[in-house]
Amino acid sequence: MDSAVIDLVAHRGPDGCGWKVFPGPLGPVTLAHRRLAIIDTSVHAAQPMCDAGGRYWIVYNGEVYNYRELRSELETLGRRFATQSDTEVILAAYAEWGETCLDRFVGMFAFVLYDSQMQRIFAARDRFAIKPLYYMVRGDGLAFASEIKQLLRVPGFVPRMNLPRLYDFLSTGITDHTAETTFADVRQLRNGECLTADLHTFRWTDPLPVRRWYRLPQSGTIECSADEAARRFRELLTDSVRLHLRSDVPVGSCLSGGLDSSAIVSLIDRQFRLDGSQAAVNTVSACYEERAVDERPFMRAVNAATRSAPHYVFPKPEDAFGRAEQITWHQDEPYGSTSIFAQWCVFEEAKRQEIKVMLDGQGADEQLAGYHGGFGYHLASLLRSGRWMALARTMWERRQFHGVALRQQIRALVGPILPGRLAGLLARSRQTLVEHDWLASGRFRGDAFPANPFGAMLRAEGLGPIRDIGDLCVAMTQATNLPMLLHYEDRNSMAHSVEARVPFLDHRLVEFSIGLGARHKIVGGTTKFVLRQAMAGVMPDVVCQRRDKIGFATPELEWFRGPLRRSLEVAVEDVLSGYPGLLNTGGTRLLVKEMLDGSRPIDFRLWRIVNVGIWGRVFNVNL
Repeated sequence: MDSAVIDLVAHRGPDGCGWKVFPGPLGPVTLAHRRLAIIDTSVHAAQPMCDAGGRYWIVYNGEVYNYRELRSELETLGRRFATQSDTEVILAAYAEWGETCLDRFVGMFAFVLYDSQMQRIFAARDRFAIKPLYYMVRGDGLAFASEIKQLLRVPGFVPRMNLPRLYDFLSTGITDHTAETTFADVRQLRNGECLTADLHTFRWTDPLPVRRWYRLPQSGTIECSADEAARRFRELLTDSVRLHLRSDVPVGSCLSGGLDSSAIVSLIDRQFRLDGSQAAVNTVSACYEERAVDERPFMRAVNAATRSAPHYVFPKPEDAFGRAEQITWHQDEPYGSTSIFAQWCVFEEAKRQEIKVMLDGQGADEQLAGYHGGFGYHLASLLRSGRWMALARTMWERRQFHGVALRQQIRALVGPILPGRLAGLLARSRQTLVEHDWLASGRFRGDAFPANPFGAMLRAEGLGPIRDIGDLCVAMTQATNLPMLLHYEDRNSMAHSVEARVPFLDHRLVEFSIGLGARHKIVGGTTKFVLRQAMAGVMPDVVCQRRDKIGFATPELEWFRGPLRRSLEVAVEDVLSGYPGLLNTGGTRLLVKEMLDGSRPIDFRLWRIVNVGIWGRVFNVNL
């Protein structure tokens, strides 16, 4: 076993290293692991680990939070345990229940399990793709990895751009929405997928037998009052936080000052008090001197209302560029904005404070339609259903609460209410006016590059047209948003040997939220209504009732038109010269110039262009 391949991800597991080699019908089977010790930090819980009978072996990344309850159940069935780890519980659960054990796990996980008796591989990824699992099938073997960079070490592999997925990223900012990656020939198990490969019958030329073991429930199947919805949501989130606090090492929380992270910090404090603990909640927050994106007043309100030990970091514009290669190396693929750099700084500070586990509010916006872009779909559904009073109230409150003009709201209605074909024509028209001059080129012509990438993403997932915010929540959770954001968070946290946990993604809570459909999410001009009702009296009113949404933003406008302008201009030229023909040279230069000069608003396309060049250089990717 080449230890260098494991050591590439030593940041994911600085607490131990191990491997095991088995003879197999198609050649040796090697299991290798770098350990981040969180639960049962003793050497007895090291990996690769085998079950009590010595038949099943596993390498595993993540946490199964209900491992204590599962262990008790398995003990009543005669299973015995030698450690206090959740890893051993997974092995025993598989030995007892086979592949259906996945349905019993509450948590985040990616693992490869080897049945040494039957010579069979079983690999699985959690319901929402919180933890990564990549693979590559070559002519003489199959390789799995937690990070793509490990697979790039496969002998004879030449990194090449996967142009359809790169197009998706450049045009929409979305990644991780398919099994493909931006590297040609590197794939991933997606959210809720698993595979079983019998090495006696499998051939390297065969497609991997990937199947989906988990699907989100149908949207809109739960009907209940607003009060009942709030009560059930609060109960589910509270229990999720309780489980996510299980750890044998220090636990803290990210705190942005928004609803989601503030709810998590408030519930951690409440759980500490219920447990009789005097511990303070360690919080880490990113702050800025630019008031438009600085959320310190809300952070301070939460820290003052809880027994918190706050830690503040101030991301610097020069570091956004200075660290971009390092962050890109850890991310493996291009990332969409400098907010990823700000998140990097938060986890860097967590490591500095020796906080090994961090809870975060990721996932709430997707299941609760928390992004303000959801208002267009909501208004369209109110219009289609003839709910005129609700429509008028929502538009008026949006104007009052968020300053959105009525004309702008009406314009946002056009796309969602048009029939699919007309919506597609509109998207193509917008593409011609907005995208064509910079993105359209010889590399990005043809049927493989649709004018409406979002529509193609939804069709690939078997999702129909988005008719209301219930449908939107399914799309964002399953395909277009959440998998990408979880990718960013996992790589940023693990780069600093910190485990990020996301209590909003307890599947019991997500299933309830999705079951609500469009109910109790947007009410009038208020977003995430059920969360606000659930947390009333639990977190400070100033946070619970805030109407604005900053969304963990950085002051990109000031940075890009100020200290980073020259660096951006040089980086764009590097992309155009390093990958000639990838982008339209004249259109790209014009787009960038107009953004930096102020004649066009700054948007995320600028960083996406720049970061594709950084990514290509870091990994020596061929066009």
